[in-house]
Amino acid sequence: MCVPAKGTEPVWCLVMFDLPVKTKTQRSAATRFRNELLDIGFCMAQLSVYVQYLPLAARLSQIATRVKAALPPGGDVRILSITDKQWAKALRFSSAAAVKQEEQPSQLTIF
Repeated sequence: MCVPAKGTEPVWCLVMFDLPVKTKTQRSAATRFRNELLDIGFCMAQLSVYVQYLPLAARLSQIATRVKAALPPGGDVRILSITDKQWAKALRFSSAAAVKQEEQPSQLTIF
């Protein structure tokens, strides 16, 4: 995991995953995993890509622990952190049209 110095920089945390969904049990486990990501504070960016803005990168290790614990058997996950500046430079297209990037949240949501 790429962590900025001392965990003081704001970052965007991306969780990318592939989960088995062939059986009803696997689909239920995949749904529980996605719901856990939402409970942690992530938003769905794409079907298997969730993202969360972290004002302090120090939370990355806590998030990684929770994501690892929630991962269903047979699932694969990658956790990536990128700086706010890198996130702002990303290109995004939807149906071949350019889409404006998400803005940094104006306030934190406390769970």
